[in-house]
Amino acid sequence: MLHLQSTSTTRWLAQVDQSLDEILIDHAHCERKAATTALNLMNSYVDDIQLSREMTRIVEEELEHYWMVIDLLERRSITFRTLQPGPYGRKLNSLVRTGEPHRAIDRLLIAGLIEARSCERFSLLRDHMAGRDDELADFYGSLFESEARHHTTYVRLAENFTGGDRQVVRKRLDELSAQETEIIAAGSHLARMHS
Repeated sequence: MLHLQSTSTTRWLAQVDQSLDEILIDHAHCERKAATTALNLMNSYVDDIQLSREMTRIVEEELEHYWMVIDLLERRSITFRTLQPGPYGRKLNSLVRTGEPHRAIDRLLIAGLIEARSCERFSLLRDHMAGRDDELADFYGSLFESEARHHTTYVRLAENFTGGDRQVVRKRLDELSAQETEIIAAGSHLARMHS
C-alpha cells in the first residue's frame, strides 16, 4: 500500500531513544513542511481544480497536525526551535526531473513517498512507545491513517498527469522508491523523523 521498498532499522529507534525531544521538534517541522509542499503544488498547478481541492485538504490536515505536535511539545516543556534539517528531503527532491509533466509527476510521487515513510515511522513509534509512553503511542497511532491517505492521494494525482496511465506512474514510483530506500539506509547523524 505504501510503496516503500524497505523498513526502518533499529538504528533509527536508537536515535529516538537517545534524542526523543529532537525527534518531536523535527516532527513539528515536518508537518509544517508538508503543508508548504501541498501549498506549493497548488500554486504550481492552479488550473488543476482537483489537485487544488486535494491540496487544500492536505494543507489543513498538516497544519492541524503541526499544532497538535506544538501542543505536545508544550505539555512536555520542550522548547520548539529551529533545527538543522536532515538530508532526506533535499536528496529526494534532487531527483525531480525537469519539464512537464515529468516534474509534476515526480513532485507528487516524492511527496507521497515522504508521507509513506512518515506513516511507517509513526507506526514504529506507536509500537515502540506502547507501555513506555502511552500518550506518544496513542498520538502516533492517531496520525497513521491520515499519512497513509495523503500518500494515496499524491500517487492518484500523479496519474492525472499521465492521462490516467497507472503503469507509467507505478514504474516511476518504483524507481523513486528504490532511491528513497538508499537515502533512508544512508541515514544521518542528526536525530530526525527521516534520519
